Amino acid sequence: MLKCPNCHSKDIGKIGINQYYCWNCFIELSLSEGLINTHQVEEDGTLSSLDDLFAEDDRRFLI
Repeated sequence: MLKCPNCHSKDIGKIGINQYYCWNCFIELSLSEGLINTHQVEEDGTLSSLDDLFAEDDRRFLI
């Protein structure tokens, strides 16, 4: 099960193919090659990467 690397919540909703949304801290997550990529949704709808805030080990998705 996918867990948010930011708040560690499991309250994750699917919004697209390999795209998810954390309803606890309101960030968008996507899966690519076993890594969780994190993004903040800006007011204009664009995404800003938050990946530099997390260690790669924290972003690794294990099935």
